[in-house]
Amino acid sequence: MNKVTATQSNPGVLMNGSKMLLECLVQEGVEVIFGYPGGVTLPFYDALYDHPIRHVLVRHEQNAAFAAQGYARSTGKVGVCCATSGPGATNLVTGLVDAMMDSIPVVALTGQVTSKLIGSDAFQEADTFGITRSATKHNFLVKNLADLPQIIHEAFYIAGSGRPGPVLVDIPKDIFQGHHHYTPVTSIHLPGYKLYTEGHAGQIRRAAQMMWEAEKPMVYAGGGIIHADASSELREMVEIIDAPAVNTLMGIGAMPGTHPNYISMPGMHGSYAANMGMYDCDLLIALGVRFDDRVTGRLAAFAPHAKVIHVDIDPSEISKNRTADLPIVGDAKRVLEKLNKVLIELKPEMGELKTAERAAWWRQIHAWKAEHPLEPSFSVDEIKPQHLISEIDKISGGKAIVCTDVGQHQMWSAQLIRFNSPRLWINSGGLGSMGFGVPSALGAQYANPEQLVFAICGDGGFQMSIPELATLVNYGLPVKIIVMNNGYLGMVRLWQELFYNNRLSQVTLDNFPDANKLAGAYGFKGKTIFRPEELRAALDEAIAEPGPYLLNVMVTPNENVYPMVPAGGAINEMVLGPPQPVAVGD
Repeated sequence: MNKVTATQSNPGVLMNGSKMLLECLVQEGVEVIFGYPGGVTLPFYDALYDHPIRHVLVRHEQNAAFAAQGYARSTGKVGVCCATSGPGATNLVTGLVDAMMDSIPVVALTGQVTSKLIGSDAFQEADTFGITRSATKHNFLVKNLADLPQIIHEAFYIAGSGRPGPVLVDIPKDIFQGHHHYTPVTSIHLPGYKLYTEGHAGQIRRAAQMMWEAEKPMVYAGGGIIHADASSELREMVEIIDAPAVNTLMGIGAMPGTHPNYISMPGMHGSYAANMGMYDCDLLIALGVRFDDRVTGRLAAFAPHAKVIHVDIDPSEISKNRTADLPIVGDAKRVLEKLNKVLIELKPEMGELKTAERAAWWRQIHAWKAEHPLEPSFSVDEIKPQHLISEIDKISGGKAIVCTDVGQHQMWSAQLIRFNSPRLWINSGGLGSMGFGVPSALGAQYANPEQLVFAICGDGGFQMSIPELATLVNYGLPVKIIVMNNGYLGMVRLWQELFYNNRLSQVTLDNFPDANKLAGAYGFKGKTIFRPEELRAALDEAIAEPGPYLLNVMVTPNENVYPMVPAGGAINEMVLGPPQPVAVGD
């Protein structure tokens, strides 16, 4: 579309607000909207009727936000969702907070009652602007149709720039219906919105020196690497200094899962080697991370011997939880590009400083890995959850998109599935939203129609998103839904078992639907399996099916995820397995 500059003689094209909004979305490169219509958005949906932007009709507005996230997380583009006023908008809130916690670029479009009715408790009115203030990176209430193009342009810019996040635009019905001259907007005027992308040259040079001087360096990389498309720069840095590296739950895939320097995920359910390495290192190179409590454990005991280099594009994250000895505010890709050049420049002078100490450090890392490896468990009588996940890992070969719900299956997947590229691992990290798995897979599959996409769910989270089975069928999305069914809210049961004297309160899930009948009711295939010898053939059958597939896998009911750092524990204080019975003497 040609850009037009408005003048007195050429004021732009006269159109209503609904068509203007669609033109704005075209300018931002929007291909698809995940949404659900309602009363005040009817003018917009009427304009959408014959517009080339595609719309995916989900079955619940919360799932529109999750699907937009799946689209955004798998592509790096801004995802778009849409809902009507009142309950439609409030149903988006969980998805918006989820995107906020995980720094996912989403623009939410919500309808609002007519401007003159705002504040009158009109039908389906809610203070969407007020409600979502803390749930978004920024939000707008459109009060004048003439401002709409600028607001939409700024919304997409804010969502996708700097530290990404969700932005909401609340649009009253009369704005949709009004008429004004439309001119594309390409300028940004956000005087209070500062981005620091390049990093301080002196700090970058000092960071390189610290890396060569360290005896026991550890690279701690998170979701910021993936958001910055800095995976190749991260890998180059790790190889230059030959340091062990861990990826947070949000950063999985930033380092290839098969890379010899990659250890695993650290934290509450991280590996023994990753956690011991984080505890014992003398230099922690933190890249695009926020020192989340699920990683650090008891903060006062986290990496107690280490100096910290912290690189992040969000200055508010620097020294928020752990004081940085060397802070660098900047875009991870730009900072690592410069850092790698300095590391190479200094290598002839400093690269041999700590050769013996580095060799000893690697021997220790390998010893920890051998002492308590992350390995799947198998049984001839029951399907172990780890067995299921290891088979999915073999099938995916580090190339499939894997979306998980929240719970034990999420942790086993993070532990045991390898990802050799970024944007293949999609999960709700910071907020931990049950019901995330299926709709996020919906969005990822829509964005990547030729890719194998798994939705790995627990029997609890799956039942929060059953309506989206209809959406998968309607749009021909061949998502492979794998339900790890243990008959419990497994993660809650784990805590009750270990820390509440096994008083299992309201965690048993009875009456799971027959997978074959449930899938069949929506028009596709499903199956339930019970035996280990059935597993691989059932997975192969699911993948061979051209459409969606629901595989309900009955797994060992009382299996728990280990290692585990108890709440309030230090990262090196891991529970490595189930409590052993105490031998009783004669």
